[in-house]
Amino acid sequence: MIYIYHDFGGTHTTSLAAAYHLNILSESNQIPSREEILAVPNFNKLQKKDAGRFIFHGKDQEGNRVYTLGRRSSKITVKTLFHFCETLINNNQLNEKIILSNTSPVVPLAMTLGGFFSRGLGIDAIGVPLLIQGAQKCCGNIIQLVNETKNIAKESNLLIVKIDNQEYQA
Repeated sequence: MIYIYHDFGGTHTTSLAAAYHLNILSESNQIPSREEILAVPNFNKLQKKDAGRFIFHGKDQEGNRVYTLGRRSSKITVKTLFHFCETLINNNQLNEKIILSNTSPVVPLAMTLGGFFSRGLGIDAIGVPLLIQGAQKCCGNIIQLVNETKNIAKESNLLIVKIDNQEYQA
């Protein structure tokens, strides 16, 4: 199975989701510290040029590969990816389940602003504290999203599963 967590930039909530999925961050009720958040691979490190690139984060305990994807403002990226995978499956070139999970619904305003200042304008002095605040605020929702993504993946008989996660309130 292949998990792909995606959102606008692919460097904040997606990196956190991958870190929780891979047990890099603990799912305990403890809110991660600034240091723990900044140590998450690729957190606040990707740039616009990385958009559309799959970032491999590792294999989970069951051997499933975990990736992240920054899709930027394109509304058709995930739809195109879904249809491409569908084409590969129909041509017997892909027989592995693909899980596409949108992390955008868990992004709080502080993280949006922090990403804009840090990644967009290069002003880390303003952006990073906002990103930390946002990450700490939404960590519970990210953990829930990851766990629900894993459950949906296990329960589904489909080879391509697109999870919009619209029920989350950032």
